[in-house]
Parts: sequence; C-alpha cells; structure tokens
Amino acid sequence: MANVQSFSLFTDFDINLFTAGKHFKLYEKFGAHYLEVDGVWGVYFSVWAPSAKQVNVMGDFNFWNGDDHPLNVRWDSSGIWEGFIPGVEHGSRYKFKIYSNNNNIVTEKIDPYATFFEEPPRTASIIWDIANYKWGDKDWMSYRKDKNSLDRPYSVYELHLGSWKRGEDGQSFLSYEQLAKELVEYVKEMNFTHVEFMPVMEYPYDPSWGYQLVGYYAPTSRFGNPQQFMKLIDTLHQNDIGVILDWVPSHFPSDAHGLGFFDGSHLYEHPDTKKGYHPDWESLIFNYERNEVRSFLISNAFFWLENYHVDGLRVDAVASMIYLDYSRNDGEWDPNEHGGRENLAAISFLQDFNEAVYSNFDGVQTIAEESTAFSGVTRSREHGGLGFGMKWMMGWMHDTLKYFSKDPIYRKHHQNDITFSLAYAYSENFMLPLSHDEVVYGKRSILGKMPGDEWQRFANMRLLYGYMFTHPGTKLLFMGSEFGQSSEWNFASGLDWYLLKYEPHQGVQTYMKDLNALYRDSPALYEKAFSQEGFEWINYGDSENSVITYIRKGHDAENDLVVICNFTAVVREGYEIGIPRKGKLVPVFNSDDKKYGGSGVSNAKSIKIKKTARDGKSHSAAITLPPLGMAVFKIA
Repeated sequence: MANVQSFSLFTDFDINLFTAGKHFKLYEKFGAHYLEVDGVWGVYFSVWAPSAKQVNVMGDFNFWNGDDHPLNVRWDSSGIWEGFIPGVEHGSRYKFKIYSNNNNIVTEKIDPYATFFEEPPRTASIIWDIANYKWGDKDWMSYRKDKNSLDRPYSVYELHLGSWKRGEDGQSFLSYEQLAKELVEYVKEMNFTHVEFMPVMEYPYDPSWGYQLVGYYAPTSRFGNPQQFMKLIDTLHQNDIGVILDWVPSHFPSDAHGLGFFDGSHLYEHPDTKKGYHPDWESLIFNYERNEVRSFLISNAFFWLENYHVDGLRVDAVASMIYLDYSRNDGEWDPNEHGGRENLAAISFLQDFNEAVYSNFDGVQTIAEESTAFSGVTRSREHGGLGFGMKWMMGWMHDTLKYFSKDPIYRKHHQNDITFSLAYAYSENFMLPLSHDEVVYGKRSILGKMPGDEWQRFANMRLLYGYMFTHPGTKLLFMGSEFGQSSEWNFASGLDWYLLKYEPHQGVQTYMKDLNALYRDSPALYEKAFSQEGFEWINYGDSENSVITYIRKGHDAENDLVVICNFTAVVREGYEIGIPRKGKLVPVFNSDDKKYGGSGVSNAKSIKIKKTARDGKSHSAAITLPPLGMAVFKIA
C-alpha cells in the first residue's frame, strides 16, 4: 500500500464558503471519495479536525494500523486534513485516528460524511460510491411540484422501518428491497399520498428509534445498502407516493466513535453545556453559532434531497432548538443578547436552512415538529418567520385526543376542545398529526384511548379520523392506527397484523382506505386547506347534542362539502342544519356504513333543501345523524 499523496478536492472558494456557513454541498468534498488520480485508482480522504495535531486513516487496507497513513493538514488554517491513498478499494472499512492538541487525547472516529456504515453494533465507516444508481422516477420528479404542493392532498403514513413488519421468523428486519415490494403495495392500496420514515440515518441504539443519529449521511445498514434504499424511494415515486424523511439537526449522542468531542474539542457541539447539552435526551446540541457546523447540517439536508430524491424533511424537536430555556430550570440557561429566551443562532440557522432548501429544490416541503406558540414557523424570513412549509398542529392533537377520551355523555361540557382549533387553524400552515409519540410510554394506542365497548371504541376511532380528514390542514397517521392496532407501538417487534383476521379491524382498515380516497378526490378538502376561505361553520355551538356541522370549500362551489359530526351514540333523526343555497343534499360518505363495522344508519340518496333560514344560512335541510358518526354531503 502506497503512502498518502497530496491531493485536494477543495478550492479556495470552497474554503471561504465553508467557513462562512454557506457551503451546502460539502458531501462533494469531505469524506471518502473513490476516484482516479494520475491513472491510479484509490480513495481521497478529508476530515475537519482543527484541534488535531495529527489525523491518520486506519482500515482494512492497512490492517487497522493507525500509524501508516497520516493525512496532510491544509495550509489555510481551515482545520481540514486530507490526502489520497492509492489502491484502497471500494467497500473497505475505515476510521480516522485523531491525535488532539488538547491534552494529547487520541480517539478513533467515524467519518462524519460517510455514506455507509457497518451494521450496528459495529461502527466502522465504509467506502461506498452512491452515484451509480440508475433512477427510474423521472416522471415523478417532473410533476412532483404539483403532487407535493400545499393545495394538493397530503396524507402521510408515518412509519418506523424496523417495526412496520418483521420477517417470517418474527424477528428479522425486512430489507429495503422487501419493503420496496410489500410497503409500497400496501401504501398504494391504502391511498396515502406520502410516507414519512422515522430517522433512517445511521444510529447505534435501537431504543432511540433512530433519533440519536451518528451517521448523518448514511441510511442505516440494518436494512441494506444505500442503493437498496434508493430503490425503495424510487419504487415509491414510480407509484406516485412522496417520501418525507425525519431529520434531526437538534441533537446527537455522545457515543465515543461519533461526533461528540470529535477532535478533542467541542467541535460540533456547543462548548457551553447550557447550550450544548440536552438534559432530557442526555445528548449533545449542535453549535449553531459555528459557521462550519451550519454548513455541515444544511449540506446534510441537501444531500438527502439531491442524492436520494427525497420530497420533504420533517425537522424534529424544533422547539428544543429555538428556546434557550427548553426543559431547563432557572439558572440552567442564560438569556440572549436582548434578554430573551430565544436561541437567536438556532433561529437564524433554521431560516438559512429553509431559504436554501426552497431556493435550490423545486417541489419539496419542510415540516416543523414545533410544539409551542412560537409565531411564524411557516412565515417567510422577510416576515419574521422561520420559513417552513408546514408545522405540526400539536394543540389540535392534544385537544382532540383529550376530547375523544371522554365518555360521550360528558362531551357536551367540553365542546370547546373540539372546536377551538378553528380559532387559530390559519395562523400557520398546519399538518394534523396522530404520530408515534401518541401511542407509546403508557399513552395507549389510538384505539386504546377510545371509550366504551368494542363497537363504540371502533366507531369513535372512525369518527376521529373522519373529523381529522375533513378538518383544514394536511394529515399524518402513524402505522398501525389505520387498522386499529390495539396495543402500544413496540419498536422491537412488528405490528399486530394478525388483528386483520377480525371484522372490526378489517372494517376500520377499509374505512381508512376509503377516507384517504375521499380526501384525495375532493378538491374542497385540500384546495384551500390553508385559507380561511376553505372553511365555514354551520353550527359549532350545539354542545347539548355534541354535534358540529361545517362546510369545506375549494375553488369551485360545485365541489363544496357539508360535514356533520355526531360525537354521541344517539341517533338523531330530522336534525336541522343550515345550508347556504338551494338544491339537494347528496350523501357521499358515512363512517357508520356497515362495511366499516358501523350500524348502517344512513340518509336517503337525495335530501330536499328547504327555503327556510337556519344557522345564519338562507336554506336548511333535515338529516339523520348516525351514532358516533361522521357524514359528508354534496350540495347538488
């Protein structure tokens, strides 16, 4: 094996962008690149380690001898170590051995830009070329801007790849290739428009569900190699299904081989533990004040969007990033320069991230998991916002689940819980989430939260989903909830697919398939999802009967839908509601249909609209309300 040769992929312009926090394609420069130099094939290595006095490459090719291949430090004080090693082969394992100027600390670290890793618990990086996959999603990429825009149906199936389904032995993971067949067929059959993968970037600890990332640029090797993950995304796209990845720029674990204390200094994490350590997750927080770290993170977002054709990034734990006092007591945080509790560096980082993504990628979305009342998460930077495309509507989720957990006899005293969301529904571009966080740690499954006997619990759940899918905003549902998983989610096993032997679970699965189709095929439910013009109350004040009625509107009034939700088990015949114009009501959907496991209470195929004013509308109609049911009508 030859010694390290001087070679660089960096230009002076690259270095200037990197140190200014404006280089967003660092993956083209840093890491391990298999290439030809002067007619000889080998690997160019580069790593950022400004506090190192020496960085060596160790791996299969030198029998893990940490002394044979020292890299060269650049002359420009950028802290970048680099060099070309001839003869190193594709697929070789490697690490960086870093000798620090800080107390002579010696560490063996992963490559922060590695595109592939050994399967955990092993931790070596692997030299891997990801550029040789032949994509077949040209059609999707050409029209995804239409499929992925804010005025289109957006129904997301959130899943954890390791526990959606297990192999025939009940223990082994499904591979990316198996998922490309089984998952894609299922999501398409269920009529979801998008999938959202809980973090797929390499992580060492299964119980973290993937939220403690180590290899930010590599899909986990648990399920296969990078090209096989590309095949999964490609197959989803070829079936008109968008792909959202969970992305975690908020914190990272302190595992010895990872990013923490990388070169013997606080390189990626903030050196002040008040800003650099997360007490809830016992993890490290990125230093958003350091330009090179900002370049690392935004480059990572670009990497997935560009190389994996990802259609959206859901950014985890935004609230923990933007507030200095998040989960901290008095004395455990310091105010910003203006005396406030906002983390100004994190806020400007998120603004830079969103500006860069939307400026460089057509037809993508960024989605914030932000749990506070921070104003302007989905407003542009020019208007004082963070610039996200959507924000999870956590208030709606909490109020709605609290309401549905109550026995229907008491719901009349809590009408505000189910109607309050419309008071602020248009303050942001909201996504309605019933996510993994709501079905773990003793919170019970969605079905487990519902009161009553078995029939009532399933009816309540169908009503919940019907209310959710006709409420303004986009939708997200966690795996298993679509067929009434009865137990809490367990990351260590597959979903309880055997439940589909039983009619109630079959019924709710069929219901979700049809509800997704209703949403997808009804312009009134998505064309004005983020405009007040898209929603009109008929009556939100009938607390005595626990009934709400409203109209959803699209661009064409002919597509308007009238929605009635009856939150009690009482059948209400001849229930009068206001209608804005003449014509007749035609039923188009009923959660109480017998094919869904309902009781079959329904209305005539055509209901006369009377010229009698009611609920502030010029006309009215009398309908039958199904028990614990949601019914949808068109005005014909």
